[in-house]
This record gives sequence, structure tokens and C-alpha cells, in this order.
Amino acid sequence: MTVAQDAGAAPQARDEPRSGARHAGARKRLWSRAFAIAAVALSAFLIWRTLRQHSFDEIVASVQAVPGSRLAAAGGFAAASYVALTGFDWLALRYLGKPLPYWKAALASFTSLGLGHSIGFAGLSSGAIRYRFYSRWGLGVSDVAKLVVFCGATVGLGLLALGGAALLLRPDLGAKVIGLGEGWVVALGVACLALTAAYVALSAWGPRAVSIRGWSIETPPVRLALAQVVVGAVNFALVAGCLHQALASQAEVDYLSVASVYVIANTATMITHVPGGLGVIESVVGVLLPGANLIGGLLAFRAIYFFVPLVLAGATFGISELLHRRRKAER
Repeated sequence: MTVAQDAGAAPQARDEPRSGARHAGARKRLWSRAFAIAAVALSAFLIWRTLRQHSFDEIVASVQAVPGSRLAAAGGFAAASYVALTGFDWLALRYLGKPLPYWKAALASFTSLGLGHSIGFAGLSSGAIRYRFYSRWGLGVSDVAKLVVFCGATVGLGLLALGGAALLLRPDLGAKVIGLGEGWVVALGVACLALTAAYVALSAWGPRAVSIRGWSIETPPVRLALAQVVVGAVNFALVAGCLHQALASQAEVDYLSVASVYVIANTATMITHVPGGLGVIESVVGVLLPGANLIGGLLAFRAIYFFVPLVLAGATFGISELLHRRRKAER
């Protein structure tokens, strides 16, 4: 009798791990499904929030008020900017020593930033979305965290390089944006360029790792550091190009002035945390065209650079989640 009971217990014992694995798989599928639903809901909420601030008819009317040639140019600058942003991820993957095909870096970058720009706190929000993609392709949590930091450094370096140049070239505009004397503006411009040069020099001749408050950060090879500066600066120049085309459809304003004020306002916000409640775009208009009514141009810019990518990124993310779940179900 005892032997029979033991014989019957053995298959039951073997079935317990299988049952646990099935339950774990079911939980994982449930979480995956919940995440996909939450992502679609978040995209819908962001679109609704945008439309609540400005009605859909208002956005359409603003875009239609922009001449076709200006609209096409603004769209081209916006598209080129998002292509430049994919270079952030592409460089970061090489910094990690885990290069992936370009299309994967582009997919993760565009989707995360297209949503992250509207969510706010783009570093954190885009990091969560990036992890969703890169975890499928073999990267761990620490890898994605380093990638996000690298991309953030690329943003900062591009802004410091372009902002420093703008402060030196147009200290008069810098004084209006920041509220300091031109001498201080020039000093700030020199400091921006010095910080950029110091980063590149550290990559070329410094130690391979730098410890900051117990955190060890590996410095990139000098070629990657230079690429960060170039790609970061190009991205901001392209965003300024998009804004210029939208504003130039309603007022006489040159690209260099728009680009200078745009990057100066961004640089001031990043370094000095200038108060005042003005957004970066509003700073551009307030300094260059005080008193001008350019709501149409501003709405056109936001529609082209933020709203359209938000819709496309939301759709891309939803489709990618559905395809990922389908592939997992077929295995």
C-alpha cells in the first residue's frame, strides 16, 4: 500500500513545478497585456490632453494657415530632428558594447521620445518605454539605465556646444533671455564651451572610469564623445529650423536669431534654472517679436513637432505590443 502511494506521489511531485511554471507564464502574459492596454490608454490620454488645450479645429486651422512650402520645410526639419535623435540610441548601444541593428535603435528611440516629449520628464518616461523594447533584445535594467544616461549626456553636450556658440555670437539676445549683462553672458558662453571641451578631453586622455559619489561611470572613447557633441548640436539646430519655419510664415524673422534664442533659452533653463514661468518657445517669441500675435505659428510648430509624432509613436507602440504578444503566443 505504501509503495503504491509513493508511486502515485512521484508524478504529482513532478507536476508541481510544471504547474508553477504555467502560473508564472500566465502572470507574465497578464502583465504584458496590462502594460499594452496601459500604453494605448496613455497615448489616448496624451492626445486628449493636447486637444483639450487647443481644439482639433484650432490645430487644423493653424496648420492650414501656414503656407505649403513653409509647412513642408517645418515637417522636414522635424523629421530630420527625430532621425538625429535615433543617433542618440545608436551611439549609446555602441558605448555599451551591445550594438543592435539601426532599425531597432530607431524604433525604440522614436517611440519613447515621441511619447516622452508629451508625457514630460522625458528621461524617466522614455526610459521606461525604452526598457520595454530593449529588454526583448537582450539588454538588462542596468544597460538601459546607462543608455538613458548616455542619451541625456548627448542632449546636454549638444545644448552646451550650440548654446555656448550662440551666447558668444549673440550676447545681446542672451542678455534679453537670461537677464544678465552682456559680459556675464559671454562668460557663460565660454563656460559652456569649456565644459564641452573638458568632456571630450576627459574621454581622450582621462581615466576609463570616473567615480562620482560611489557611482562608477565609464568614459566613452573620444570618437563617441565627439559624435555626441555633433549629433546633439545638430538635433537642436533642426528643432530651431522647424520653429523658424512655423514663425516665419507669420512674421519676418531670420533663422540665426530664432536658433540663437531657442538654444540660449534651453541652456539657461538647464544651467541657471531661470525662473519666470516662460516656456522656451514663448521666450523665443517674447524676445524676438514682442507683442506679436503668433498663436497660429506656435500651434503649427507644436502640431508638427509634438502632436504628429505623439500620434505616430502611440500607434507604433500599440502595434509593436500586439505583434510581440502574437509572436510569443505562437512559440
